Amino acid sequence: MNIASRMAQIAPFHVMELMAKAQAFEAAGRSIIHLEVGEPAFATAHPIVAAAQRFLAGGHVHYTAALGLPALREAIAAFYQRRYGVTVAAERIVVTAGASGALLLALGALVSPGDEWLLPDPGYPCNRHFMRLVEGVPVALPVGAATAYQPTSEQVHEAWSARTRGVMLASPSNPTGTLLDRVALSGIWREVQQRGGNLIVDEIYHGLTYGLDAETALSISDEIFVINSFSKYFGMTGWRLGWLVVPTGYARAVEKLAQNLFICASTVAQHAALAAFEPDTIAMLETRRAEFAARRDILLPGLRQLGFDIPIDPRGAFYAYANVSALSKDSFEFAERLLADAGVAATPGLDFGDHRPREHMRFSYTVEQSLIEEGLVRLRRFLGS
Repeated sequence: MNIASRMAQIAPFHVMELMAKAQAFEAAGRSIIHLEVGEPAFATAHPIVAAAQRFLAGGHVHYTAALGLPALREAIAAFYQRRYGVTVAAERIVVTAGASGALLLALGALVSPGDEWLLPDPGYPCNRHFMRLVEGVPVALPVGAATAYQPTSEQVHEAWSARTRGVMLASPSNPTGTLLDRVALSGIWREVQQRGGNLIVDEIYHGLTYGLDAETALSISDEIFVINSFSKYFGMTGWRLGWLVVPTGYARAVEKLAQNLFICASTVAQHAALAAFEPDTIAMLETRRAEFAARRDILLPGLRQLGFDIPIDPRGAFYAYANVSALSKDSFEFAERLLADAGVAATPGLDFGDHRPREHMRFSYTVEQSLIEEGLVRLRRFLGS
């Protein structure tokens, strides 16, 4: 076999492999509580499905422009004005094949071979793998509870080298659910800007915050690249639709990449997403946000009572990042035993980087409350056996 050398540095997505094992157990008749999946368990909101059905009934399902359906780009721009009070020109918005497509387009347009980029560790695994794919070099910024699992401007200052070209952040973060406040994000942006670098901020969990509303990085500067998605808050994971906001002057470079990489995002999904911003849909999504908060408030104290150390309350996304070192020396082996012996699926820290991964696990609270409660019962029984 002739496999590209870069593949040696691209690890598998372990949570997907764990999911496959969980599904195999279910196919054999086992009951599995899924606390590993980063996917809302709700059905797609009815207005979105209805919009897709109306569009499909016309039968004309063709390509859109590579940058996206003009009406959808306008709708996203209006959403920024309505929700954040920020003016974003529709011409700066690129509709993509999921947030993954947005990440690839941003990195493809910005990263030259050998460029170093600073990424928090733990963090979303695809970020470092996408960086490697475009021949960039991901440089980890180890983060912990002392800084709410988010990098600081001081870290960026110290880690920046002659080869550094930018920083990638996520707020709220996967796997920790923590946010960067305006002061912290502004400090990082100043460090990046002073060195002529670029900043990419992943905001795909915006809308899923509890006790506060996240502030978009675009309120700090229109020179920041921002990624968002219809998957999380809007509950459209399988529709594979996201967007990228680029600074003025970058749209043409991104358009050329989009034309070549995927021509356009799904036309059906784009027409469906037009209904995502309707008042009835938003009201439904806000009800779901309250439900996620209720699920979080069951899972967090339940895990803590069982000996999982969660030093920082997650204020966004739908994850709890727990230190399991009091319960196990190896979170990957622990996750395997939880699945096989307790019927509970959770994600080992191995997916999220090299900073103390064997000590940590991610638990997701995307399933209904009764299933979370049952999962806690099974964990208690497992730990007591």
